[in-house]
Amino acid sequence: MEEDIFKEIEVEEQVEQRKKKQNLISAIILLSGMLVGSLFIDISQLVKKSGFSAKKLGQSDIFEASGKTWVAYSDPAVIVSVINDEACEKCNVDEVLVWLRRIVPTIATEKIDYKSDQGRDLIDRFGIKTLPAFVFDSAITKTDFYAQADILFDQKENQLALRTQDIGIPVGKYIETPKINDGDALAGAKDSKVKVVVYSDFQCPYCKIFHKALEDAIKNYGDRVAFDYKFLPLDKIHSQANNAALAAGCALEQEKFWEYANSLYANQTVWGATKDTNKFKEYARTLKLDSAKFNECLDSKKYQEKIDSDKKEADGFAISGTPGVFVNGEFEEGAVSYEQLKTSIEAELNK
Repeated sequence: MEEDIFKEIEVEEQVEQRKKKQNLISAIILLSGMLVGSLFIDISQLVKKSGFSAKKLGQSDIFEASGKTWVAYSDPAVIVSVINDEACEKCNVDEVLVWLRRIVPTIATEKIDYKSDQGRDLIDRFGIKTLPAFVFDSAITKTDFYAQADILFDQKENQLALRTQDIGIPVGKYIETPKINDGDALAGAKDSKVKVVVYSDFQCPYCKIFHKALEDAIKNYGDRVAFDYKFLPLDKIHSQANNAALAAGCALEQEKFWEYANSLYANQTVWGATKDTNKFKEYARTLKLDSAKFNECLDSKKYQEKIDSDKKEADGFAISGTPGVFVNGEFEEGAVSYEQLKTSIEAELNK
């Protein structure tokens, strides 16, 4: 009888031990499942490239994954649309993007062909005349760079175009060229397929050198080429350049622009050392212009609006120095020689 009781107790103890063992195993499986589940979320995010562990990201500013090193930045992700012509050899943007990423490391780029619908839309919206061009999404306004350099951007709605000319990004290609406007000084054949457009400053020494090449070109190609002169006085460095342009405008009114321009360049150092407009009036008398009319025109600054318009136009074409010379779509800056100008003109005439 006792043996039966002890056997029964032993059986119950074994059953109880098995239950405890099963409960322990269940607990271990549950805890393991929770751990694996947590790891699986992170692992699945990595596999799917949908993100990383928020916990880990919050604990470090730098970590490695998939053979790459990831660094945290306070700036938001910024998308920049690079409008370009892949066929243009001078339009490479690699160095520009390296520079941009140094100041805004969170930049991501998308390439847009300038002939595509999207490209044409952005070109029209921002009045883009040169390639490459860079248009940012509104996230750029939340960066430290924008806080310090907002004047470098032109904004239209929720997009911002970088003013490439203001930071010295070289022009690779002109997708628009200057037009001959009413009121411009013009020589040669206006309706020619070849147009030479010059942005110049009468007080610029390089412009004086180039003027001789321009005179020779007008003399030799005046029956086949249109030559257009626009005002770009660099008055921050040339104190009398704006007055000289005003005077030239008044001479143009009396159809003596080219003769007057010759006098200005020939006497550049003389009037450049003065502070008033007396020398400009003297040159008008020498050329037998109507002095009363000329003086009134100059004193009233009649052509200041025209000068300002030419300067704004030059800015739109990213021209900051003089002389700036277009031969159709080809641009040269500096004291271009007659031989260089001749080569460019002949190339365009032969197309």
